[in-house]
Amino acid sequence: MPPLPFVLLALASPASAADPTLPHERYQLDNGLTVILHHDDSLPLVVVDTWFQVGSKDEVAGRTGFAHLFEHLMFMGTTRLPGSGFDDLMEQHGGWNNAWTSEDATNYYDVGPRELLPTLLWMEADRLEGLAGAMTQEKLDLQRDVVRNERRQSVEDTPYGIAWEALPPAMFPEGHPYAHSVIGTHEDLQAATVDDVTGFFRTWYVPSNASLVVAGDFEPDAVRAMIQDLYGALPAATVPARALPPAQDLPVTPVVETTDQVQLPATMLSWHTAKALSDEDAAMDLLATVLAGGRSSRLYTRLVHEEGLVTEIDAYQMSSQLGSIFQVFALANPDVDLLAVEDVVQAEIDRLAQEGPTAAELERARNQVELSMIRGLENLQDRAESLNRYQALTGTPDFLAQDLARYRNRTAADLQAAASRLSLARRQTLRVRPEPGAEEGAP
Repeated sequence: MPPLPFVLLALASPASAADPTLPHERYQLDNGLTVILHHDDSLPLVVVDTWFQVGSKDEVAGRTGFAHLFEHLMFMGTTRLPGSGFDDLMEQHGGWNNAWTSEDATNYYDVGPRELLPTLLWMEADRLEGLAGAMTQEKLDLQRDVVRNERRQSVEDTPYGIAWEALPPAMFPEGHPYAHSVIGTHEDLQAATVDDVTGFFRTWYVPSNASLVVAGDFEPDAVRAMIQDLYGALPAATVPARALPPAQDLPVTPVVETTDQVQLPATMLSWHTAKALSDEDAAMDLLATVLAGGRSSRLYTRLVHEEGLVTEIDAYQMSSQLGSIFQVFALANPDVDLLAVEDVVQAEIDRLAQEGPTAAELERARNQVELSMIRGLENLQDRAESLNRYQALTGTPDFLAQDLARYRNRTAADLQAAASRLSLARRQTLRVRPEPGAEEGAP
């Protein structure tokens, strides 16, 4: 059996062991590309994780869904590696890859045996250099149809998917970077042209807007030389300045009523909160755990055990770069009045705002959040992504200790203050009721 990952070793004696760390080396190429090396030879495995600081917030009017569409187009091949060659070459040698897009970023990651690392780096550098020149109408049409079908599956044909489509414009004013969904609309996807695609690539997919993490079992000197050889000649480019929108406090539309092909009514309560990695962001995470983190939490006890109003209750802080959203989602039992559910949720939040959490609740919430963070670093690919995320949001990959401290330093008064921000006056309420006749036939 290989040795346990370093994170687990650091937790072997919680009372005396030092906090876990993400050891790394960071440097920058002359063209602006940030490189982060994280060496771990416990397994013969490597990860190449590339983070581009571009997401749906950077899309222009009439081209929503473009960042996510481009994520798909990145796998459509170059002149040197045409067609499905990117996936084919990687998978033939035991590797795999994937990607995701959010409001703030697009992330690509490749995982494979250590012998595959030179190939992974070459493929990533190749498409960063040559994707725009190899773009065609046929490729765009193919991936546009894929994304439109994904939209149908994830939004239009998914129970309660309509709520996530309705939330952004209810929370943010028109023109705000977060006022539309990541996946975009059919109309905007259909309107995209090859010139739009290549323009987007040349604007945002440049070295100074990216950070590259290489993690795992590798020889640092050899990898530094490979990166310089493969990426160093890519031309430098200046990323357009982004205008920061004013912080949002109140929803645009306080109440939205909608219907869907579902069996049970649901309510989604949302509030504007502070940006990711702030102290208030941490307090909201802990507050969500006190409210709905497990069967002994306040909302689960009240709504499920005591009053039998809901079949599902959850609370979470959706952290984002320009400002976050705290949300409570409740799936009501049949024939339950959603207003009654909302009244109980608001009453419990208001009670926390008046009294604060108990010492036991605060300690349990801290432990749950910290354990989740540490477990999330056991996997090499998750560690690579964490280094990139910290780099993107704070300007340094070395933020794990500060991140843990955000939670450890939060007091009962901090959670009480956080709860006071979740007032009825600042709340957005989005209700989804079954369409007539849908109660019996819908999943």
